[in-house]
Amino acid sequence: MSKREVYEQKAEKLLEPIVQEHDFELVDVEYVKEGGNWYLRAYIDKEGGITIDDCEIVSRAFGDVLDKDDFIEDSYILEVSSPGLGRPLKKEKDYARSIGKKLEIRTYRAVNEQKEFYGILTAYDSNSVTVKEEDGEEKTFQKDEIALIRLAFDF
Repeated sequence: MSKREVYEQKAEKLLEPIVQEHDFELVDVEYVKEGGNWYLRAYIDKEGGITIDDCEIVSRAFGDVLDKDDFIEDSYILEVSSPGLGRPLKKEKDYARSIGKKLEIRTYRAVNEQKEFYGILTAYDSNSVTVKEEDGEEKTFQKDEIALIRLAFDF
């Protein structure tokens, strides 16, 4: 397991009680380097959406816990935010919540000269995702072939 994965898992364990205390959902935690800086990002959500005040509450409480349990060696910037509308589906609960909804799928390699697909999520498992396209055809994608999968929005 990489240092990044260890940090993300430990941060998730520390953050989960804080998020649950406020009836929020912990969507994801990531530890990434961008432009020479390390970022520890926590994405939270709730029914009706997350506000800036919600992010501030979690950030302050999580910051206090991180100060006590100083497990990250590098200096980093802590960010707590909403995952946004275009967030990718990552966890089992994301797929479960998206059954019956329209998804956008982008594949690494072209399938029938196409890399972008839209369809209603009809089934998923640990290895694959099945969508029903507008023409009624069902397509199954292996998860390791998918570069991006998220809810599709018609604006």
